[in-house]
Amino acid sequence: MKKNVHFFSDKEFISNKVVLEKIGIRGRAAMELASLDLPILPGYVIDSEIASELDKISLKSHLKNFFKRLEAVRGRCFGDPDNPMLVKIVISPNLVITSYPTLHNYGLTETTLSGFIKFVGGNFGQHEVQFLIRGNLEIEARIAEFENRKDDVDTLKAAIEELDKQLNADMTAKQREKSVQQLLPLLPKDFFSDPYTQLEISLKRISHMLKLDDLNHNDTALLIQPMVYGNYGKDSVSGGFYTRNIVTGDRVIQGDFFQSAFNSIGATGKDIHKIAKTYLTQLERIAHTVEDHFREIRSIRFTIENKKLWLIDQRSVMSKSTQSEIKTLLDLHARKVVDDKFVVNGIKPQQLNEILHPIINLDSVSRLVSISGGIAGAPGAAIGRVFFSTEGLLDAYKEAQHRGEDTRLILCLYATFAEDVKAIEVATGALSSEGGYAAHASVVARQYGKVSLVKPDMRIRGKKAFIGEYTIKEGDYITLNVPYYGEPAIYLGTAELIEPDPEESGMLDFNKLVHKYVKDFHVRANADSPRDTSLAKTFGAAGIGLCRTEHMFFDEKRINKFREMILSDSLEERKKALDQLLPIQKTDFYKIFKIMSEYEVTIRLLDAPLHEFLPHNENEMKKFVAYMKTSKKKKPLSEKEIKARCEALNEFNPMLGHRGCRIAVSYPEIYEMQIRAIFEAVYTLQREGIRVKPEIMIPLIMNESELKLIIYGKKIEGGAIRGLIDVEEEVREAMKAKPVDYRIGTMIELPVAALGAGEISRYAQFFSFGTNDLTQTTTGLSRDDFNSFMPDYTQFDILDGNPFQILNHYVKELVSIAVARGRMTRPDLVTGLCGEHGAVPENIRFCMDAGLNYVSCSSYSVPIAALTIAQENIKNSKL
Repeated sequence: MKKNVHFFSDKEFISNKVVLEKIGIRGRAAMELASLDLPILPGYVIDSEIASELDKISLKSHLKNFFKRLEAVRGRCFGDPDNPMLVKIVISPNLVITSYPTLHNYGLTETTLSGFIKFVGGNFGQHEVQFLIRGNLEIEARIAEFENRKDDVDTLKAAIEELDKQLNADMTAKQREKSVQQLLPLLPKDFFSDPYTQLEISLKRISHMLKLDDLNHNDTALLIQPMVYGNYGKDSVSGGFYTRNIVTGDRVIQGDFFQSAFNSIGATGKDIHKIAKTYLTQLERIAHTVEDHFREIRSIRFTIENKKLWLIDQRSVMSKSTQSEIKTLLDLHARKVVDDKFVVNGIKPQQLNEILHPIINLDSVSRLVSISGGIAGAPGAAIGRVFFSTEGLLDAYKEAQHRGEDTRLILCLYATFAEDVKAIEVATGALSSEGGYAAHASVVARQYGKVSLVKPDMRIRGKKAFIGEYTIKEGDYITLNVPYYGEPAIYLGTAELIEPDPEESGMLDFNKLVHKYVKDFHVRANADSPRDTSLAKTFGAAGIGLCRTEHMFFDEKRINKFREMILSDSLEERKKALDQLLPIQKTDFYKIFKIMSEYEVTIRLLDAPLHEFLPHNENEMKKFVAYMKTSKKKKPLSEKEIKARCEALNEFNPMLGHRGCRIAVSYPEIYEMQIRAIFEAVYTLQREGIRVKPEIMIPLIMNESELKLIIYGKKIEGGAIRGLIDVEEEVREAMKAKPVDYRIGTMIELPVAALGAGEISRYAQFFSFGTNDLTQTTTGLSRDDFNSFMPDYTQFDILDGNPFQILNHYVKELVSIAVARGRMTRPDLVTGLCGEHGAVPENIRFCMDAGLNYVSCSSYSVPIAALTIAQENIKNSKL
């Protein structure tokens, strides 16, 4: 038996790989701790070669021999009637296939119980006897199950169930003693006669159980270790702590200790930093040693018994924040414990959502009504008063600003449209009931770093929302909690938020390491404002992949002028309105180009259908009519005429209607104004010595003829369209500027364009795949309506996941075809993906494999995409 029993302590451990394979998971963990020179309890491991064959061995004499070393370290003897050393048995399988019961307090018998009670008290002493019995009844129940003794199984399980209640109940010592007496018939004979007999019986019964278990293939070991108690006299303590703060990541241990208490149950804890300095110094050394070894935050339990500190166990921490993980990795990196690649691989990309958006302090919502469920549109947490219209929310925002009151507001609508962007921009969050992850509210919220929750079961009537039995009235405070992982919830009332701080969280330093491994394939950002552009650059975006110019027109100071242009009677009136919008657009482009100098900035010319800019409700209409009355037109339009023209512009299927490049064919002066604004900004910056790289994207191209017309123009009898390159040349000559390198390309968002990519690339220098629309036009699914029947499709496995989150197989095929055909015509064709799919790791991996050059996503998603790319490059050993 000697060669199969292995001793370990803080000074001695097994490193032989052959032996380590025979001592199971818990045995190897014990040896790992023993190797760190930490104050662990000594013990023995009975390896797997004999652990299930102990019935053939006379154990008592061997145990007495082995225990001499344990007793020397512990300073107490097993079986001592006055001050007994007790032990625990730990079952250590090679694989975690099944769980085993906790087996503590061996050595408590008729001869030792009084000595133990002298130190811990009668009630606790009898409680520990009950706990000892409970573990052994569990072993007996499993043996009975393996031997198909159903009646015995039922009896034993009933006894265990009753014992569980008693262990947690408020009972006297005598009541517990009586319970013990009643359970004796269920235990093996002589179980309480003397400590060595009890231990031998128990080891053999456990060994017998392992022998009967089909899941045990002679690969399970047994550990025996002494026990220590935090209530073993006045100089004893129990406690637990984390190796650093699990929320902030500060390198300060965090936890509690319990004076003269076995554990935290029913005890009042004190902050770990109030423990005696001698012990605090030891605990800090243990924390640093354990954290450096495991290279992560760990949870540690310890016991001080009669002034001697012992490490009981340590384990990984599931509840730590992403910030604490990042700061731990950066700290380990700074001290050269880990290298760059370990840090970059240490965080899952989607974890970064947690530190890019506010999160709820869960302690603050314990008393609030919670309404769970819904579809996560944009992650984070938001608090605010609810408003059911864009106008109502904007008015409330202005009034709150004026009065110095709370400006936190939440927009609540069935669905949002382009005109609601300005409300989402100032709101803290959006709550809607139509669509899902790819709905308008969700996409815009992600762009602006706001929170979005889609609640399909919400009904809105007037200024009230109804969700099940709950009613939310306009002006009520609610809290939205939309975690990336886990179920979203609405809390009625205000919670406490933990706001993100990229610098304090370690995000920016982490991002610098990540970008060491972002080469060739890179990340751009979708940004329409200087604020978003600046944020994207801070997060490491290598340019702007999508600047949606239509979003620029929804500003309150611009929208009515743009509407006036749309409803103009003549080309002359339209151009007059556009001339007033040009300097505003130029300023926008100037600021974005300047912030993102040296990087490509892709500006998508007007894409949205014109009717989306027109008033959609009575309040909007009233304001526009009032504005038009101030118009300098000789004969201003009446309210009736305005409404009639707005209705005439409505389309049955606007997504496939008069939008994108089709607007440029009908109203070429719109794109002409935008090109003038772009290049006036470009050449103004050139004079300032700032280099910019503009890219002009033409949306919704169907074939090469459309693109050729818009780029080069065309004269026909009775009319002409000026080409974009002609407008650029005119601006350049007027400003006496030198030519700049710029690209003109298109957004591939129609299957016909993907299939015709070879012809289109004769005129396009880059392709940007708009996969939201490409998914809609390929699958025939509306991103705004799909969620109403998606559960049915999921239930019957009709679709593999949500195609507006994970790219559909056939959409991927169209992208691959377009890249291949496009590059056959133009080998240096630049290709990217700029839909919201670009922030999802699975899609990014596809884009890298398909030969694209970049993905573009919201500014807040740039770090997530960059981390995915870096990890993929490391995995493929590209860097």
